[in-house]
Amino acid sequence: MDALSEVLKVVRLGSAVFFHARFTAPWCFQAPQAASVMQTLHPGAEQLILYHFVTEGRCTISMADGPPLELVAGDIVMFPHGDAHRMASEAQVAPGPPVDLPALLRRKPRMLRFGGGGQATGFICGYLECDPRLCRPILAALPSVLRVSLRGDASADWLEASIRYAVAEAGSPRPGGEGVLAKLSEVMMVETLRRHMAQLPPEQTGWLAGLRDRIVGKALSRLHESPAQGWTVESLAREAGASRSVLAERFAHFVGQTPMAYLARWRMALAANLLRGSSLSLARVAEEVGYETDAAFSRAFRREFGVPPAAWRKQQIERRPGLRLATGTEEGAVLEPKRAQAG
Repeated sequence: MDALSEVLKVVRLGSAVFFHARFTAPWCFQAPQAASVMQTLHPGAEQLILYHFVTEGRCTISMADGPPLELVAGDIVMFPHGDAHRMASEAQVAPGPPVDLPALLRRKPRMLRFGGGGQATGFICGYLECDPRLCRPILAALPSVLRVSLRGDASADWLEASIRYAVAEAGSPRPGGEGVLAKLSEVMMVETLRRHMAQLPPEQTGWLAGLRDRIVGKALSRLHESPAQGWTVESLAREAGASRSVLAERFAHFVGQTPMAYLARWRMALAANLLRGSSLSLARVAEEVGYETDAAFSRAFRREFGVPPAAWRKQQIERRPGLRLATGTEEGAVLEPKRAQAG
């Protein structure tokens, strides 16, 4: 299995749609950083990847730096790091009064309507929740904003048609529509990553670009398939079909660190996932991630997280993250700005 699939298999992305929208021109909506609404959307989350899928019409999207992006029906735009952004019917439309977004999200509207009555733009706004440690290889390789089109081949057409069907089902009285749409969000992210990788220029570096390299891609796949194996640079080089020096050079070029440093950090991410999500003993966790003794594992864990594994697990239990916000309890809502306080 390839390294991307192995990472995504471990990550277990949590996803949800927070609203469907139909805005009519002229309109402009300022979306804040994901961190400011994270606990409203998904209590206990540490990282949210926001996305918008345009189902109808067109719009522009922009960030604090860089030119606006033009989006049309079938386009997906993702914000892997949860950056604030501005969406509008046209780039020159000025933002209106601020919206109390946390209050709006707590109302959980099935459909959000807003705008001046002109040309309509429809989109789905959603998020994927992930562990930033497990997703670090992917997130570190992604830009602030990522745009791809779902149109152009049979697989993408199937996904777009499935999402549109799920949107219709989510608004029907039959149960399960929102759950189907949330699962399709995960498929959509994988397809977005695959298309982004295909668009990377030959000179691109980073984890995703490294997956396309014959030597580095093979090495990453083997590390993620068997992270507990007693790897050395020599044994990994043999698996990748290269010399030790060639592997070390190419791995550093694409990934930015040595293979063993990368493996050590990935093992710690896996260990944290096991400590938080299972009742395995520390000795078993150490064994699962490739450490022969508890002491060696504890030293490595403390270097990465600043506290021993037992203390870290206790901290996670005490956090007791709440349940994810369910969506779609109101039939519809009209986006309204914050009202000025009297006095």
